[in-house]
Order: sequence, then structure tokens, then C-alpha cells
Amino acid sequence: MEITWYGHACFRIKDRTSTVLTDPYDKSLGLSLNRPRTDIVTISHDHPHHSALQSVKPDFKVIDGPGEYEIGGTFVTGVQLYPANNTNAVAKNNVYVIYMENLAVCHLGDISHIPSQSQVEGLGSIDILMVPVGGHNALNAAQAAEVISLIEPYIVIPMHYSLPQLTITLDPVGKFLKEMGIAKLDPEGSLKVTKSSLPEETQIVVLEPKF
Repeated sequence: MEITWYGHACFRIKDRTSTVLTDPYDKSLGLSLNRPRTDIVTISHDHPHHSALQSVKPDFKVIDGPGEYEIGGTFVTGVQLYPANNTNAVAKNNVYVIYMENLAVCHLGDISHIPSQSQVEGLGSIDILMVPVGGHNALNAAQAAEVISLIEPYIVIPMHYSLPQLTITLDPVGKFLKEMGIAKLDPEGSLKVTKSSLPEETQIVVLEPKF
């Protein structure tokens, strides 16, 4: 499996037979998504920075809500997570677990709260976690660290943090790394991973955005 980051909450997750794209954005974010090809698009919530289907080259299948899906041999489970005391539309956020090559990849979308133990258990065992760390309307560094300790993935990929071109203000990824006790981490172009190559302890991987 290969994971490439296009900035913000948009990733391409690719195996030998299928490609999944998460949360495509439009130009109002300040970044340019050059209409990548994909088989499946997942949408965490209805916002131009997370649901810009026009930024993706057709044809593709869209998953934009909770449920269990099988498309071209790829399995995706969508779970709607929001705080128990706040059920407004802004707080509702779709979390997806994508199963490819015997790996469970969890994209937390624009999650803004620390999930309960029962919500975490509902996601199942997670190998790779994509977690927002930049604050604003999503998790900040300290909250992200707490969520990671609850989910206990093998690999964590931070997302939804400050980049020079962004039109919104987010915290830098360095704040999250400091929270995790990491002084510096060189970004990687992409992440290539198999079930057998997973680390024994939780590892943070920072990806270089591809625009």
C-alpha cells in the first residue's frame, strides 16, 4: 500500500487494485488539487475544504455517510462521530476505516472531540491513523495526542495543520510533534507499508504535501 498526502485532510491510499481519495478540497483553501484519478472518494462532511468532488477526475464512487461499503474489492466502514452533548450538523463528522491489503486505515476527518471508549471500540483495531492536529474546528495537538493514546495505532500520519498557502489559520505540525515528545521529523514523500512492515511501537510519519 502507498499513501500520498495532497495537503489538509486529502490523502490518496493506493494498493495494487484500487485507489481511495479522502476529503478533496477546492481552491478556496489556498491549495490546488489537480484533479487526481481515483476509484473511491470519501467525504467526512459537507464543506468545500472536505467535499469538493469537482476537484477530482471522473469517474469514481462516492462514500459520504455511515455504513459498510464494498467497492471493487475495497471495504470501507463509515462511522458518524460527534460529541454526545452536541448533535448539530457542524459537529457531525464521518470517520472512515478503509481496509486494503490486510491493513486498517482510519481517517478521522474533521473530528473536533475526543471520542468515548465505546466510540473507539466501534472503530475496531486500527493500523494506520490519519488525525487532525492543527486546531481551528478540529483536534489540536494535545487532543490529537490523547486520541492516539486511545486508538493505539501502529502508524500516525498528522493532517489538517498549517501550510504556507492556506487561507485558514491552523497550528503548525511542530506543535503536535513537541506534544508527542519529538524534536524534529523529516517529511517523507509518501508512505509505503505492508502488514509485515508495521512497527512494534506507535510511529509518527510526517508526509510532504504533493500539489
